Amino acid sequence: MNTKQRFSDRVENYIKYRPGYPDEIIPALQLEIGLMSGDIVADIGSGTGISAKIFLENGNKVYGVEPNEPMRNAAEDLLKDYDDFISVEGSSEQTNLEDGSIDLIVCAQAFHWFDRAKTKIEFERIGSSGAHLALMFNDRKASEPFHQGYEKIIQDFSIDYNEVSHRNISEEIIKEFYAPHKYKKFVLDYAQQFDLDGLIGRVLSSSYMPNEDHPNFPQLKNAIVDLFNTHKQNGIVTFAYETSLFIGRLK
Repeated sequence: MNTKQRFSDRVENYIKYRPGYPDEIIPALQLEIGLMSGDIVADIGSGTGISAKIFLENGNKVYGVEPNEPMRNAAEDLLKDYDDFISVEGSSEQTNLEDGSIDLIVCAQAFHWFDRAKTKIEFERIGSSGAHLALMFNDRKASEPFHQGYEKIIQDFSIDYNEVSHRNISEEIIKEFYAPHKYKKFVLDYAQQFDLDGLIGRVLSSSYMPNEDHPNFPQLKNAIVDLFNTHKQNGIVTFAYETSLFIGRLK
């Protein structure tokens, strides 16, 4: 499947169950690069608008650049009350934004889908003088027993997880993308809580997992139910994340 269309049949679950980002994101950017409400932000691979919202609430104008039409439509609906949200059909390689127009480029849980060589050229084109780049990744806390069980389910049932996981993006790759500039890394905590239906929806929000019409879905659902029953507390399981935030100069 074209990577830009992978989530077309996942939008509803994506909206309901995918994680947001820690409240500390904005203060970290304010401290590190002096982010101000007047700065223009481009959220590349903006999906359903989850990451754009935190910048809109900071008072920024945000261009949400997204190639997938159902995801883009969902963002337009979610953010319809924000006058400073501009939805753009485009990709990291061709954003359709103006030269030198962006102060901060944000890529939240999207960088691993990009053609990095073409993307860097495009980011340098749209970035203003002194523009910065922020990369954000939510990683499940692998040391926790619940997440170890969740990872086993992924490995047992996923379609192409090991090929498309953002974990394939090493810090060496990130260092190369920022070069010749340097970056700083911040690690922040974030968590979600789910009942059983929410946990099933969280699994289905991932494009590498079988959907409900897949022949393996009944076995997958049984495995999710077993995991939930093993780890639930008061009918809830907790998804604990470490959010990695990389901040650096783009040009």
